[in-house]
Amino acid sequence: MNGLLSGKRIVVTGAARGLGRSFAEAIARAGASVVMCDILADELHAGAATLREQGAQVEALAFDLADPASIGNAFDAIAKGGALDGLVNNGALATGVGGKTMMEYDIDLWDRVMQVNVRGTWLVSQAAVPLLAQRPHAKIVNVASDTALWGAPRLMAYVASKGAIVSMTRSMARELGELGICVNAIAPGLTRVEATEYVPAERHQLYEQGRALPGAQHPDDVTGSVLYLLSPLANFVTGQLLPVNGGFVFN
Repeated sequence: MNGLLSGKRIVVTGAARGLGRSFAEAIARAGASVVMCDILADELHAGAATLREQGAQVEALAFDLADPASIGNAFDAIAKGGALDGLVNNGALATGVGGKTMMEYDIDLWDRVMQVNVRGTWLVSQAAVPLLAQRPHAKIVNVASDTALWGAPRLMAYVASKGAIVSMTRSMARELGELGICVNAIAPGLTRVEATEYVPAERHQLYEQGRALPGAQHPDDVTGSVLYLLSPLANFVTGQLLPVNGGFVFN
């Protein structure tokens, strides 16, 4: 393990699998203590156990981003372990939210996506700020999506939720800067993980053929951006959006 994040304590939501699991693994390898969070309790605890076997310092807490009480209880438990140096807001509802046009979307699905992806990110950040404010140069990294930059069709609720994450990042950066907290966002492209297995082959091809760096995107292509934004290298970077998509979209 290298020491880029040595001595730091960082929360990662949506950490049971996919990008979130990769973020947690990379953060642990960089020397930090990781608090892995997800609603998928069995996968979460299995992933945490694997990292502990590799020598990482890992906590695992299952909670529901759609449930304010669940978030509050989780952060009460996190607070018992002390202050935080970072938060990665990766948790989101992505599977099963695409395929319908804006005319076909139903209100319940729209509200569910907003409840988890937007309100959940806000509530987790709100709960984390008192712990982040105790540490110098604390960081929040919000995970948006490049779908919000190019307007992916038949995915409107998800696209809208990730566009909200971009805007929230800028507002949070203005408000939390006086506490010394940096807030930034990344916008990954379509990544080959469990949550994108349902994505039609033609959408994968669109990305893989349309990138300035052609080919598939994998979790390891994204983790470096998160490590950078959590690290002392980014102590004077805030309110920014970093697309990480091989040049499918430029910002």
